Amino acid sequence: LIAVVILNWNGAHLLREYLPQVVATTDSRISRIIVADNGSTDDSLNYVRQTFPERVEVMALGSNYGFAEGYNRAIAALDNSYRYAVLLNSDAATSKGWDSTMLKYMEEHPEVGACQPKILSYRQPDTFEYAGAAGGYIDRNGYPYCRGRIFATCEKDRGQYDNEAYIFWASGACLMIRRELYTEAGGLDPTFFAHMEEIDLCWRLQLAGYLCAAVPGAKVYHLGGGSLPAENPRKTYLNFRNNLLMLHKNLPKDARRGILLRRRLLDTVAWARYILTLDFANAVAIWRAHRDFAAMRKNYDTNPARNLLGSAPGSDIDILSSYYLRRKHTFDTLD
Repeated sequence: LIAVVILNWNGAHLLREYLPQVVATTDSRISRIIVADNGSTDDSLNYVRQTFPERVEVMALGSNYGFAEGYNRAIAALDNSYRYAVLLNSDAATSKGWDSTMLKYMEEHPEVGACQPKILSYRQPDTFEYAGAAGGYIDRNGYPYCRGRIFATCEKDRGQYDNEAYIFWASGACLMIRRELYTEAGGLDPTFFAHMEEIDLCWRLQLAGYLCAAVPGAKVYHLGGGSLPAENPRKTYLNFRNNLLMLHKNLPKDARRGILLRRRLLDTVAWARYILTLDFANAVAIWRAHRDFAAMRKNYDTNPARNLLGSAPGSDIDILSSYYLRRKHTFDTLD
């Protein structure tokens, strides 16, 4: 029923640490683990083939297509018998029953196109992990946040978000999606390369009439920053550029101009903060993100009929003012 696809690029060290746990806790009666390799030059594939010859399938893609296109090619190559695909990061460890819990939820909720488990920190298992926590949202200005994580503040898991809930986006660290729907929606946008691509996909799922959900009965432990550290200028560039592209392509034209204008002003504040702290590399990354967005937005001619900002779960919040001005640093304190 489920293809658990782990995208890998020169990640032999991550596979050695995390893949044994994934194999041990994944139910082989319903799930097949597939390592899709983006043209690695280390011993990733040899390790997988020699260590798990019966449990893990190797799919060699041949080149480094990035996160988005790598997953698109891997899922396109899946046998049609798979009902669901799971995008699972190579730096994530699963727990017993994780796949069966999510499968049960999806089978019982046909209105849901994609879901995610509760995502906890691999190094601090009692704390939510940055990339997804207990479910992702997006505020009225397009800034992502989560149940359990707002900006850099990650909450302790006290069971406060153990209820299943509709969310705006499911984390690409561990995302279960109906395989046919993934294809119909166009998959991940390869222009993004990496970062924000799962939020964009979940936005398109909702525009198509489906919902996204958090299923905290399933647990995954994620290292985070396995590819790029949080303050890496490359990550800053991709996050800012892709966020702007996502807003441009998923908002109706009559709402797009005002929101993008506010974002230009808010991103200028972020740029100034980097300048004042002498972090010129990240300041340049924001400038490059806006420059490249101005050129790349011409490649999109979409004009959705619905504006989800303000109507979808959590999108009526102004997370910047809530966090920095009103000092609301946890999800359960938001209005």
